Amino acid sequence: MKMIPPQPEPRPRPRPQLHEVIPPLIMGTATFNTQYVPDPFDLPAASIVARALDLGVTAFDTSPYYGPSEAILGDALAHPSVTSRHARDSYFLVTKAGRIAGDAFDYSPNWIRYSVCRSLERLHTPYLDLVYTHDVEFVSPAEVLAAVRELRRLRDEEGLIRYVGISGYPVSKLCDLAAMVLRETGEPLDAVLSYGHFTVHNTTLGSADDAMRRFADARVDVVLNASMLGMGLLTTRGADAGPMASWHPSPEGLRQACQDLVPVAVDAGEKLEVVAIRWALDQWATTGAARGTAASRLPAGTRVGVSVMGISNIAELEETCRVFNSVIEGLEPESSDTELMSRRQWSRDRRLKIQAVVEKMWAVLGTWKDYSWDSPGLGFVNSRPAADIGIIPDDGVLERHTLKSATQVGVEEIPAML
Repeated sequence: MKMIPPQPEPRPRPRPQLHEVIPPLIMGTATFNTQYVPDPFDLPAASIVARALDLGVTAFDTSPYYGPSEAILGDALAHPSVTSRHARDSYFLVTKAGRIAGDAFDYSPNWIRYSVCRSLERLHTPYLDLVYTHDVEFVSPAEVLAAVRELRRLRDEEGLIRYVGISGYPVSKLCDLAAMVLRETGEPLDAVLSYGHFTVHNTTLGSADDAMRRFADARVDVVLNASMLGMGLLTTRGADAGPMASWHPSPEGLRQACQDLVPVAVDAGEKLEVVAIRWALDQWATTGAARGTAASRLPAGTRVGVSVMGISNIAELEETCRVFNSVIEGLEPESSDTELMSRRQWSRDRRLKIQAVVEKMWAVLGTWKDYSWDSPGLGFVNSRPAADIGIIPDDGVLERHTLKSATQVGVEEIPAML
């Protein structure tokens, strides 16, 4: 009998780069939280999620810091109306770790590991597609590095995570930390999530090439833009109305300046929210393209900036999808399809009109344009006692996950300040 020589073990399939798999529009669920709505449990979350998937929105962003958001989103994704038609590998799940409360942070490997496992349970999933360290400006670079290394361990040794990133408010801090992670580990971050810095009132992320150049130098794969409405600043009701009034970090002068934009929109036959969303989606699609993702409707190799849009009802979802689809139509190449070319021209004309309105808004904003509040604020102190760092609840979460011990990082070797 002829002997068959032993065959080599099949090599594992290389992990694709994040920009090859992340969708260009992500549904944010910070709105599934009392910070934005009186009772998030009253939201028709299952209907919203099912409708999002039907419309082709196949990525969802959440965080343990967003109150019940993870649990509400997880229960919605586990609803029969979703599971009967959408397999887990058909959508992209994003969450965060490290921020416990408004002024409480724990970036220790032990807490990061616990937080990830708790998120898996809340979201009813065996893995998470992307996990950020949440609001990195509130902790030291050493703590960020330790958390990133633990997330990567969970990725490489446990298979619980596919991609790792950081999130935060000050753009310069995000750039510094992206460079630090590459320098100290030799591996770039998969993603950086910036919020509130590519909007009608603040264009810091894209007004010059400095930030995007620095992210490119740090070899960050994808840079995402979130909070296109400035966490409620760029709405007709403003940040002073509703639940946001009690926590929004913006100064009163900026709040009033943004409210002064409402009549500018009305005079143009628009609503402030519509102008803000259209402008941010349209402009980031091109400004963020170099650190963006593929758009299936555009030619192979074409990238568009990735946006995260908070949604609290189906009407908002459908309008955002309509606007985003129109933005993509404006990027379509020449075609013999006359109907498509007509829609492309409409999108481009719309872009010009919105830009003209926004330029009038910039004149009204005056010195408040590109204003960024301090984060953290003056005198911030982490309310989590040093003795409690790394202490996790005795709730059985880790016991339900067989995990190897956390990587020990000599954080004293990393400077406390960049």
